Amino acid sequence: ASGWQLPTTNMGARLLVQSDWPQVLRKVEAEVWVSCKIPGKPTLYGTLKCQGMDSDGLPDVTASEGFVVIEVKKKSILISCPEENVISKFVAPYTTFSRIHEKSITCLDISSGGGLGVSTSTDETMKIWQASNGETRRILGGHIYDVNCCKFFPSGLVVLSGGMDAQVKIWSAEDASCPVTLKGHKGGILDVAIIDRGRNVVSSSRDGTARLWDCGKSTCLDVVADCGSPINGIALNVADSSMDLGSPEDPPSNREIGTEGKLMLLAREDKKLQGVSLHSRQLVFLFGGSDAFNCCAFLSSVHILAGSQDGNIYQLDLRNMQTPVQVTHRSGAPVLSLMPFREGYIASQGDGSCFIIQQDLDHVIELTEPDSDPVYKVASWEKLIYTCCRDGIVRKYLLSDL
Repeated sequence: ASGWQLPTTNMGARLLVQSDWPQVLRKVEAEVWVSCKIPGKPTLYGTLKCQGMDSDGLPDVTASEGFVVIEVKKKSILISCPEENVISKFVAPYTTFSRIHEKSITCLDISSGGGLGVSTSTDETMKIWQASNGETRRILGGHIYDVNCCKFFPSGLVVLSGGMDAQVKIWSAEDASCPVTLKGHKGGILDVAIIDRGRNVVSSSRDGTARLWDCGKSTCLDVVADCGSPINGIALNVADSSMDLGSPEDPPSNREIGTEGKLMLLAREDKKLQGVSLHSRQLVFLFGGSDAFNCCAFLSSVHILAGSQDGNIYQLDLRNMQTPVQVTHRSGAPVLSLMPFREGYIASQGDGSCFIIQQDLDHVIELTEPDSDPVYKVASWEKLIYTCCRDGIVRKYLLSDL
């Protein structure tokens, strides 16, 4: 059977550490637990202990048998389990914002200039805040019920949102006004995407459709996909030139801007990942997974990612959709968000884990502190990574050495 291979199901060993390690390890003689979960074998357990502080105010940390502390910095600790050949860097938040929302934070985004954040919460509010200190700048009120998703337009001055009220809204980040409401979906909005500079946008819904909208005229240009199953997540990108995206059956409206050459991914509740040509609306592929797909992302014009409810992260090559390039499974918790980052990606899961995989790194970077509360969404700006969590906290991490 030369010429094909099974995907390398990346079920490798995984290091875990007590979520409040940065606080505990500042006290001399204090200990935190560390463990190494190995598929098909008993979990290894150990402890990390603070032996004292060095002249820079950093703890001198030692590990119990089977674990090695490679490096300690102010906000990170690099640990290995040599027997399983696994290394992880655990990074603590640089700062946390706990006063933006009172309840679970379901989505967030950071403006292109890095100055503003926007987030939605089950406290039924959507807020714009200063990314430097978390101070609320604007409250965007107008959706009925919960708001599910929010995204800045590339300008950073305008916000796109979708709610359980089946409405898509466009807001001014400057004065919190809502000049545009897009109506047509028959179920809650689950994700939104912006095409180029944002004259057109796309939304996906529990009603099983994805719609293309003209923002300037507040009208629906077309139902781009109707798949009879809730569409949990969408992603857009320019497709590789080798892909056949077909041509539209009818000439498109002159209000349709920037759809040519774009592929749209749909992460569906019925365990399918669908690829649609945005311009021609034609089906490009349909890939079946092991469980409901929650999220999807482009790594490049040919490599895509999709995350499922049972904890699988599928990496696929659009030129050969028969077999995944790789399936990564770090825990059985739902994969809730995927975001391309540098030479790899950031994933967050329902067990509170949020990790970064980079092609050229021999270790995984784990963004720590949430203690089994789902991390719903991740956004980045330069070396800063922001996460939002069910515990109502926005966490900001600084990756200084990437």
